[in-house]
Amino acid sequence: MKDYLGLQLNQQQLQSISVLGLAHIGDGVYELLVRTWLCANGKTTSKGLHNQTVSFVRAPAQAKAAEKIMPKLTEAELTAFKRGRNAKVNSVPKNADSSDYHAATGLETLFGYLYLKGERDRINELFGLIVED
Repeated sequence: MKDYLGLQLNQQQLQSISVLGLAHIGDGVYELLVRTWLCANGKTTSKGLHNQTVSFVRAPAQAKAAEKIMPKLTEAELTAFKRGRNAKVNSVPKNADSSDYHAATGLETLFGYLYLKGERDRINELFGLIVED
């Protein structure tokens, strides 16, 4: 049986995935991290969980998260982030300005890249920097 949660792609395989494909994966990874963190920290009602999750995964919040971890990124991570940030997107949600949306796409691309590379420890380290005071 193939382990879809534990996939590890090599650099060539990662390069074959479009930037927006990496962002698509990263969006799911980031949201799962947020949901897990919220549940583990005592949020129990579905309405509360949903509202808190939305507050973390909105583009402005993700842009702030990206800003927090930027100084800690390696060269390769920064490259992945910039690929996502600079991706051509067709529309920007009404609750975000263009720069926040591009930074959020960069963050999602970074998390997608790290996830598909199998770098779970690094994902946890970066996410910890985002949510811990």
